[in-house]
Amino acid sequence: MNAAHRAFAPLAAGLAQIGACGRFLLHVLGAVPRSLRYLRETVRQVFFVGAMSLVIIMTCGMFVGAVLGLQLYDVLSRFGSAAMSGTVVALALYRELGPVVTALLFAGRAGTSITAEVGLMRATDQLDAMEMMAVDPLAYVIAPRFLAGVIAMPLLACIFNALAILGAHLVAVSWLGLDNGTFWSNMTASVDLWTDVVNGVWKSVAFGAVVTLIATFQGYTTPPTSEGVAYATTRTVVFSSIVVLALDFVMTAFLM
Repeated sequence: MNAAHRAFAPLAAGLAQIGACGRFLLHVLGAVPRSLRYLRETVRQVFFVGAMSLVIIMTCGMFVGAVLGLQLYDVLSRFGSAAMSGTVVALALYRELGPVVTALLFAGRAGTSITAEVGLMRATDQLDAMEMMAVDPLAYVIAPRFLAGVIAMPLLACIFNALAILGAHLVAVSWLGLDNGTFWSNMTASVDLWTDVVNGVWKSVAFGAVVTLIATFQGYTTPPTSEGVAYATTRTVVFSSIVVLALDFVMTAFLM
């Protein structure tokens, strides 16, 4: 009996964490209307998680697009379809790579910052002090960060896609000699606004909500020690990456 208990203990702990995170999400959603009083804090968080992530998003977007353009041109030219390089790059970015890669970068940069900030508030008793002063920490601290992630993530994904397509254009057209008109005309003729672009935006919104939920939950529930904050930051990256990839498969199956 003890051996069986030890074997199922990690599974039980994981299910308990999922349940606790679900309850936390309900509390955060309930605190969103009250957080509208702190609009300035929400705007500050949008700048913090969005504008401060632009450098890594734009840089990685440019290089991802350049690599895609180089690899796809090489593969498609073997079948006489090099003219479709722009189309394949755009479809891959809008449907999958743009939202997913942006979410992973967002988790590594903004998610860890949110977890560390909220975790330090817990470790230094700032959250408890807010409750003693009749300030709801969910409405003042957690909900603005949650809303900021939901707002900033689709915008960052759009910027990532734009820079990635620019990188693919520079490689395929400026370097490899593909006709500029062919690159753009095939792309615009094949990419559908609702099927490709809007579905990618919905994915970005869902990923932004998931990543910020995990980040705030890990920071809010972390043990009030420096080691606890460090472990919470690590769990944010690991859990966010796994959940984003799993959710991407589920959403792709439903949206297609």
